[in-house]
Formats: sequence, structure tokens, C-alpha cells
Amino acid sequence: MEHGDGEAVIIGGMVLDIHATPSMLANPGTTTPGKVYYVQGGVARNVAECMSKLGAKPYMISALGFDMAGNLLLNQWKSAGLSIEGILKDKDIETPVVCNIFDVNGEVAAGVASVEAFEKYLTPDWIFRFKNTLLSAPVLMVDANLSHPSLEAACKMAIDMECPVWFEPVSVTKSRRISSIVEYVTFASPNEDELIAMANALSGSDEFHPLKESQKKNISVLSLFQMLKPAIWVLLEKGIKVVLVTFGSNGVFLCNKGWPRQFKMPAEKTNQCGFRGQLFKTVMQKCPPSRYSGFSELDRSSHLFAVHFPSLPASVVRLTGAGDCLVGGTLTSICAGLDIMQSVSVGIAVAKAVVEVEANVPSTFSLSAITDLAASMWK
Repeated sequence: MEHGDGEAVIIGGMVLDIHATPSMLANPGTTTPGKVYYVQGGVARNVAECMSKLGAKPYMISALGFDMAGNLLLNQWKSAGLSIEGILKDKDIETPVVCNIFDVNGEVAAGVASVEAFEKYLTPDWIFRFKNTLLSAPVLMVDANLSHPSLEAACKMAIDMECPVWFEPVSVTKSRRISSIVEYVTFASPNEDELIAMANALSGSDEFHPLKESQKKNISVLSLFQMLKPAIWVLLEKGIKVVLVTFGSNGVFLCNKGWPRQFKMPAEKTNQCGFRGQLFKTVMQKCPPSRYSGFSELDRSSHLFAVHFPSLPASVVRLTGAGDCLVGGTLTSICAGLDIMQSVSVGIAVAKAVVEVEANVPSTFSLSAITDLAASMWK
């Protein structure tokens, strides 16, 4: 299957997630009744699957083994009608697996990750084979599961093709890999802790510290932003154009130098086929660029534009996958030709749908539900 025009390229992890949730308070040293699920996961895979459920056909570059986990992930990808050309398959690869144990509230209590295959097999040589996929791609998303050499190779390849790069930090530890590629990155989507780690890595110091839980209690959105603004500014000063900071139930901060509407894909690189065309048309009607009023502007100085997007009320089943689908919804919208403000609104609506199901990505998305939710933030 060839890579289509106006389709994003995604490089990173495909993982089998094992979710274990006790039905009562767990006691150390013994088993606890509950539910165990096998769930297709991995940051890059989740983003790409989310995009596919919104009508896109992202081109995935990853690595899988011929073991049980690899076969499950590959068969699901084939059944979704997505290209497997960029997925390296080898008998020596141990397909990455992550086991998460949740508490009764749906939060991760502990986890073990076996993901060494990404760094060993997703090499610059493998990535370079697919350089031509970037000729018509509106964006390349890389997740930080890649090694430093592979991240640099992918980003340099994208810049050569004049394709903007979206960096997804994955975790606090891996988010620090931004230091070797920051000059190539257009978009970054850290959570609060990843933001702090990235700022420290880029400034070569440990001057930034995560907020304590006591600091977060009864704090206003504006105060929260002011506390994190110095760390956000480090990322922007180093060249990242758009920083999207996620705060769970506290919503999202969209930050950049200047005015964000300049971040809209050229028409020749967008794709408005099928569901995406309907998404574009409906969002333009319900969330017109001329009526941008439902958000809290946090800073609009001559150097920095920052705006707060609130989260949407949800009946939470599981919080994993929400950040990935926020990115997936945002990327799909950008690739359809919506501006960054509209795209983030769609991303937040998509994330709400995710936390209300067991899987990392819902089986389907409702166009009317997503656009109605996005529009609710514009009123």
C-alpha cells in the first residue's frame, strides 16, 4: 500500500499493553481479584490508530517480532486497512510489552516496560528507507522511544523534505532526548512533568522542578501557568514553535511565540477525503476562526501567546491513551486544513471519548459528538 498525499508519517512504538485492575483495594504479597485486559498500545501506535479512526491513513514506521504480541498487533493493523510496509518484522525482535497495574480509581499504580526493541531495531538505516513518504506528508510525528541517532536521522530527513516535526515525549526520562533534535522540532506535546524534564535538558541545569501536589491544590489556571511559564519559555527560545502542555483534568495550555493561526498547513499538503472532509466542513461551521472567544488567554505579550483550553467533563474508565488521542485528534485536524486552535479543540473532544472506554483508542468516533464538544469550547 502506497503512502497517500496529505497523510502524516508516524515513527515510534507499537506495544502490547497489559492492563490489570483490581476490583478492591490490593494487598501486597498476594493476588487480588480483578480484570486483566490485553490492549494494543504504544504512543506512536495509539496516535496513528486514533487518526485512522478519524478517517486518516497515517504511514507507520515501527518494529515488531513474530511472537504472540507482535502477531496480535500486526493483525489488528492489517484489519484496519493500514500500510504495514514501514513496520520491520523480524524473528529476533521481542515485541515491546508494557504491564500496568491500576488502582481502583483508574490511575496507574505501578508498571513494567520491556521496550528495548525500539532502540535496537528502529535504526537510521531502516528509517531512511522511507524518506520518500515525507515528500507529500503534512507532518512527521516521532515519539521518544527512538534512540538519539534515530531521532536525529528522522528529523533531519523531515527538514530536508520541508516537513514539520511533532515530538511526543513518551515519558519523563525519554523526554530529555529533545536535547539532540530541538532545532528541528515544530510541535511538542509534553505533560507537566515532561515539560520540566525537557526544560532542564535544554538549559543544561536542574533549575526547574515539578510542582508539588500541595502547590496544585486550589490553584487558578493563571497561577499554574505563571509557575510553569519559565519552563515553557525555554522550549520556545530553543526553537520549538508550538508547545502543547497537557494537564489532565486541568486542560491544555497552547503556547507559542506570536499568534498561533500562522500554524496552518498549506492547502496542497492537506487531505479532506471522507470523514476528514466532513470534519473540516463541520468544524469550520461550528468553530469559525472569526469567533474565537471561549478560551482564557493567559499571555499575549509581544513575545508569547498562551491560551488555556479547559478539559471536558467525562465518566472516566481509564486515563491511559488520553494524551495520545489528544495528539491524534489534533494532528488529524491539522492535516485536514484546520488551524491550530480548531485542531486542539477537536483533540480535546477526542480525548474525552477515550477516557470513557477500556481501550487506548475507541472502536469508533462520532463526528457529531466530537464537533459538538469542540464547539462547546468556542461559546
